[in-house]
Amino acid sequence: VQLQASGGGLVQPGGSLRLSCAASGRTVRDYHMSWFRQAPGKEREELGRISRSSAVTWYVDSVKGRFTISRDNAKNTVYLQMNNLKPEDTAVYYCAAKTVLSSTQYQSWGQGTLVTVSS
Repeated sequence: VQLQASGGGLVQPGGSLRLSCAASGRTVRDYHMSWFRQAPGKEREELGRISRSSAVTWYVDSVKGRFTISRDNAKNTVYLQMNNLKPEDTAVYYCAAKTVLSSTQYQSWGQGTLVTVSS
């Protein structure tokens, strides 16, 4: 499956953005999906994940209550809704797909989209 992340941009603190991860080649329904980010000078971190059926979701504490992952299998797209953005959310955001929810191995990565939170 090929993934393309989009929707990044410049937003003021407290604002919102919705990132999209569009899949092609195979249906996203076959994959559990995660969103990651990497800030300058920092390691990549997983923000959250959603199971194939959307029955299982998980978020890292730093975004819990502010970020929401959802998926529209009919549109072959996964979303990351980000609310109440903070300057420390500035990073390149990536989506990734895997076939085993408990695994750390991902079969595909999107190319990343830059989110900048600044006034």
